[in-house]
Amino acid sequence: MTHIPPGALPVSLLGGIDAGGTTFKCAVADSSGHLLDTRRVPVTSPEETIGACLGFFREILTRRGARLACLGIASFGPVDVDPASPDYGTLLATPKPGWSGTRLTQRFFAGLGSPVVLDTDVNGALLAERELGAAKGMRSAAYVTIGTGIGAGLFGPGGFLSKPTHPEFGHIRVERHPDDLGFAGVCPFHGACLEGLASATALTRRYGDPALLPRNHPAWDIEAFYLAQACLALTLTARPERILLGGGVMLADGLMPRVRAAFASLLNGYLELSDADIETLIQRPALGDDAGMIGGVTLARQAVNTGNWDG
Repeated sequence: MTHIPPGALPVSLLGGIDAGGTTFKCAVADSSGHLLDTRRVPVTSPEETIGACLGFFREILTRRGARLACLGIASFGPVDVDPASPDYGTLLATPKPGWSGTRLTQRFFAGLGSPVVLDTDVNGALLAERELGAAKGMRSAAYVTIGTGIGAGLFGPGGFLSKPTHPEFGHIRVERHPDDLGFAGVCPFHGACLEGLASATALTRRYGDPALLPRNHPAWDIEAFYLAQACLALTLTARPERILLGGGVMLADGLMPRVRAAFASLLNGYLELSDADIETLIQRPALGDDAGMIGGVTLARQAVNTGNWDG
């Protein structure tokens, strides 16, 4: 344990959480946002998962003789992200069993006694990519995460789209692939929406563990067809300068070239985008799996720097 000399103030640190559907990735950082300690907590029940996260922060703060200036959470959704709402930081009707109604900001504030700010996981990841990664310097960008579920964040000249709420892009309808007509989809609300057909959960339901599928498996052409439709919808509506495709599914070898090829086929010459243009437009996140966690820390740092504890 670090001993603080009498009269000395404890070091002020920042906290960040990428609250995903499978794992909560926790981080403690210095005031500049540099990561000092991290831990991954598997998602089980709210009580067990949040308790393990609180244990991590208390352990690190005690060991470093520090206080937490602010905690930023980049959360899966749907979640109330309106700072003016009495339910700010509360998960809404989510497909994640047992998590609907969980008051994330309230629980972490009660457990740590530090201010808590919250946004969606994709907004947090995009925030980090705009500061440090593949969307740096872009006037407009979109981030789509393809994991247990599917979500998207969009940033333009006016800031993040849909504030003080957030997009539910994963639940848009998509055209069915001709070789995938018999699958009902996994979304409990919409069945065969984008998330219901193209999430890791949907892949697993059809084919088993996606990580074990060979590169030439027909599943990847079907997956690319759905993700290309998502990129097309973003391109034809928001016209972002960069579309980042993140999440565990995008780690599959050869999937990104398939998505770009399917996107070009669906676009069919419209907008006159060359193959090079499409490669520039649709990319992987530069920060990889850490984007959401760094985004949580960035939310906290911005709140401290602006004095805006309500995000």
